[in-house]
Amino acid sequence: MRAKKFFRMTNGQDAFTDLLFNALLGFTSMFTIAFLLISEPSKAGKVDNKAEFLVTIRWPDNHPDDVDTIVEDPRGNLLWFQNRDTGLMHLDRDDRGLMGDRVNIDGVEIANPINQETASVRALLAGEYVVNILHYKANYAEPLSVAVKVEKLNPQVQLIYYGQHELNGTGEERTAVRFTLDANGESTGINNLQKPLLTRLAKKAAG
Repeated sequence: MRAKKFFRMTNGQDAFTDLLFNALLGFTSMFTIAFLLISEPSKAGKVDNKAEFLVTIRWPDNHPDDVDTIVEDPRGNLLWFQNRDTGLMHLDRDDRGLMGDRVNIDGVEIANPINQETASVRALLAGEYVVNILHYKANYAEPLSVAVKVEKLNPQVQLIYYGQHELNGTGEERTAVRFTLDANGESTGINNLQKPLLTRLAKKAAG
């Protein structure tokens, strides 16, 4: 009787041990599968958002005027508010003055007082770059002061250009800076010789 009882107890313990082992094995297998699923995805479709140069334009906070950034690359491609991505360049922020300048903070909508546009150059292409500013919408007769800054970001931040420019009314386009990149990505030939970009296109379209 004792032998039978011991046998039944042993069989019960063995069954419990087997159940515990199988559960542990299943958990381990699921963990392994989950780890494999979160491994690094294929790089084939990866988009590299690293910027090499950053163009920033600013005008007085809370000012209602709309100022636009225009950048021409060495291939003649134009970056502006109707062409915000050329592959090489990207318009990160299109600021329209006070129009639509609202942000939501903790469920409360408030006005964003900062007037600033930024454009990034995502690869080093040798040749000349032209940075223009356009007074898209003026609300006052007084000149508007606009600050333009160009920075090289890698391997460390380096100021290429900073200057203040005046815009005097709707439709005025000014060249803030022109600079040339050599084969090593170094900037040379910095100047502000005027080169209309959008206004030149408008004249062409008008015939």
